[in-house]
Amino acid sequence: MQGEPIVVLLVEDDPAHAEIVKRNFETSRIANRLIHLSDGQEALDYLYRRGAFGDPVASPRPGIVLLDLRLPKVDGLQVLKTIKEEPLLENIPVVILTTSASESDVVKAYECHANSYLVKPVDFSKFVELMEVLGYYWLAWNQRPNI
Repeated sequence: MQGEPIVVLLVEDDPAHAEIVKRNFETSRIANRLIHLSDGQEALDYLYRRGAFGDPVASPRPGIVLLDLRLPKVDGLQVLKTIKEEPLLENIPVVILTTSASESDVVKAYECHANSYLVKPVDFSKFVELMEVLGYYWLAWNQRPNI
Protein backbone atom coordinates (compact mmCIF):
# COMPACT_ATOMS: atom_id res chain seq x y z
CA MET A 1 0.00 0.00 0.00
CA GLN A 2 2.60 2.47 -1.05
CA GLY A 3 2.35 5.43 -3.33
CA GLU A 4 2.06 9.16 -3.42
CA PRO A 5 -0.38 10.71 -0.95
CA ILE A 6 -3.48 12.05 -2.62
CA VAL A 7 -5.61 15.05 -1.78
CA VAL A 8 -9.02 14.20 -0.36
CA LEU A 9 -11.64 16.92 -0.74
CA LEU A 10 -14.31 16.49 1.93
CA VAL A 11 -17.42 18.58 1.29
CA GLU A 12 -19.42 18.26 4.49
CA ASP A 13 -21.48 20.84 6.39
CA ASP A 14 -21.82 18.85 9.63
CA PRO A 15 -18.74 19.61 11.77
CA ALA A 16 -19.13 16.39 13.80
CA HIS A 17 -19.19 14.23 10.67
CA ALA A 18 -16.20 16.10 9.23
CA GLU A 19 -14.28 15.53 12.47
CA ILE A 20 -14.96 11.77 12.35
CA VAL A 21 -13.60 11.60 8.80
CA LYS A 22 -10.59 13.76 9.69
CA ARG A 23 -9.68 11.78 12.80
CA ASN A 24 -10.05 8.46 11.04
CA PHE A 25 -7.73 9.51 8.23
CA GLU A 26 -5.20 10.83 10.76
CA THR A 27 -5.18 7.59 12.76
CA SER A 28 -5.05 5.30 9.74
CA ARG A 29 -1.71 4.53 8.16
CA ILE A 30 -2.76 6.11 4.88
CA ALA A 31 -0.97 9.42 4.37
CA ASN A 32 -3.21 11.90 2.58
CA ARG A 33 -4.02 15.57 2.71
CA LEU A 34 -7.63 16.22 3.74
CA ILE A 35 -9.20 19.51 2.70
CA HIS A 36 -12.55 20.18 4.35
CA LEU A 37 -15.05 22.58 2.81
CA SER A 38 -18.50 23.14 4.28
CA ASP A 39 -20.71 24.16 1.36
CA GLY A 40 -21.25 23.40 -2.30
CA GLN A 41 -20.28 26.83 -3.60
CA GLU A 42 -16.97 26.67 -1.77
CA ALA A 43 -16.35 23.22 -3.29
CA LEU A 44 -16.97 24.52 -6.81
CA ASP A 45 -14.75 27.53 -6.17
CA TYR A 46 -12.00 25.18 -5.00
CA LEU A 47 -12.36 22.84 -7.98
CA TYR A 48 -12.42 25.71 -10.49
CA ARG A 49 -9.68 27.55 -8.57
CA ARG A 50 -11.68 30.73 -8.08
CA GLY A 51 -11.23 33.42 -5.46
CA ALA A 52 -9.29 32.28 -2.41
CA PHE A 53 -8.47 28.99 -4.18
CA GLY A 54 -6.77 30.53 -7.22
CA ASP A 55 -3.28 29.22 -6.44
CA PRO A 56 -2.92 25.67 -7.83
CA VAL A 57 -0.08 24.91 -5.40
CA ALA A 58 -2.21 25.83 -2.37
CA SER A 59 -5.36 24.28 -3.91
CA PRO A 60 -4.23 21.07 -5.65
CA ARG A 61 -6.66 18.92 -7.60
CA PRO A 62 -8.17 16.27 -5.36
CA GLY A 63 -7.64 12.60 -6.04
CA ILE A 64 -11.10 11.92 -4.61
CA VAL A 65 -14.10 13.95 -3.46
CA LEU A 66 -16.20 12.86 -0.49
CA LEU A 67 -19.46 14.73 -1.05
CA ASP A 68 -22.49 15.20 1.17
CA LEU A 69 -25.80 15.71 -0.63
CA ARG A 70 -27.48 18.19 1.69
CA LEU A 71 -25.22 21.22 1.47
CA PRO A 72 -25.79 24.95 1.88
CA LYS A 73 -25.53 27.32 -1.10
CA VAL A 74 -25.16 24.64 -3.82
CA ASP A 75 -26.71 21.19 -3.38
CA GLY A 76 -24.40 18.17 -3.48
CA LEU A 77 -26.11 16.71 -6.55
CA GLN A 78 -25.43 19.93 -8.45
CA VAL A 79 -21.78 19.83 -7.37
CA LEU A 80 -21.58 16.21 -8.56
CA LYS A 81 -23.23 17.03 -11.87
CA THR A 82 -20.86 19.97 -12.43
CA ILE A 83 -17.79 17.82 -11.68
CA LYS A 84 -18.84 15.04 -14.02
CA GLU A 85 -19.72 17.45 -16.87
CA GLU A 86 -16.35 19.25 -16.73
CA PRO A 87 -13.61 17.58 -18.82
CA LEU A 88 -10.87 18.75 -16.42
CA LEU A 89 -12.67 17.24 -13.42
CA GLU A 90 -14.75 14.33 -14.72
CA ASN A 91 -12.18 11.63 -13.90
CA ILE A 92 -12.00 12.56 -10.22
CA PRO A 93 -13.82 9.84 -8.25
CA VAL A 94 -16.75 11.25 -6.30
CA VAL A 95 -18.08 9.27 -3.36
CA ILE A 96 -21.42 10.41 -2.02
CA LEU A 97 -21.29 10.29 1.78
CA THR A 98 -24.68 11.23 3.15
CA THR A 99 -27.36 10.47 5.72
CA SER A 100 -29.97 9.95 2.99
CA ALA A 101 -30.89 6.37 2.18
CA SER A 102 -33.67 7.56 -0.13
CA GLU A 103 -33.88 5.46 -3.28
CA SER A 104 -34.52 8.60 -5.33
CA ASP A 105 -31.30 10.19 -4.02
CA VAL A 106 -29.32 7.04 -4.82
CA VAL A 107 -30.76 6.92 -8.35
CA LYS A 108 -30.12 10.64 -8.96
CA ALA A 109 -26.53 10.35 -7.71
CA TYR A 110 -25.74 7.45 -10.03
CA GLU A 111 -27.49 9.20 -12.92
CA CYS A 112 -25.05 12.06 -12.32
CA HIS A 113 -22.17 9.53 -12.43
CA ALA A 114 -21.30 9.17 -8.75
CA ASN A 115 -18.57 6.57 -8.29
CA SER A 116 -20.05 5.30 -5.04
CA TYR A 117 -22.94 6.06 -2.68
CA LEU A 118 -22.48 5.52 1.05
CA VAL A 119 -25.03 6.17 3.78
CA LYS A 120 -23.52 7.45 7.02
CA PRO A 121 -24.45 5.10 9.86
CA VAL A 122 -26.14 6.70 12.85
CA ASP A 123 -24.05 4.59 15.23
CA PHE A 124 -20.68 6.26 15.90
CA SER A 125 -18.62 3.06 15.88
CA LYS A 126 -20.21 1.97 12.58
CA PHE A 127 -19.42 5.38 11.07
CA VAL A 128 -15.78 5.05 12.16
CA GLU A 129 -15.67 1.54 10.67
CA LEU A 130 -17.13 2.83 7.38
CA MET A 131 -14.47 5.56 7.20
CA GLU A 132 -11.71 3.02 7.80
CA VAL A 133 -12.94 0.73 5.02
CA LEU A 134 -13.52 3.71 2.71
CA GLY A 135 -10.03 5.00 3.37
CA TYR A 136 -8.35 1.73 2.60
CA TYR A 137 -10.42 0.98 -0.47
CA TRP A 138 -10.28 4.37 -2.23
CA LEU A 139 -6.96 5.65 -0.94
CA ALA A 140 -4.79 2.55 -0.68
CA TRP A 141 -6.16 -0.33 -2.73
CA ASN A 142 -7.91 1.39 -5.62
CA GLN A 143 -5.76 1.96 -8.72
CA ARG A 144 -6.00 5.42 -10.27
CA PRO A 145 -4.70 6.64 -13.58
CA ASN A 146 -2.11 9.43 -13.60
CA ILE A 147 -4.24 12.40 -14.61
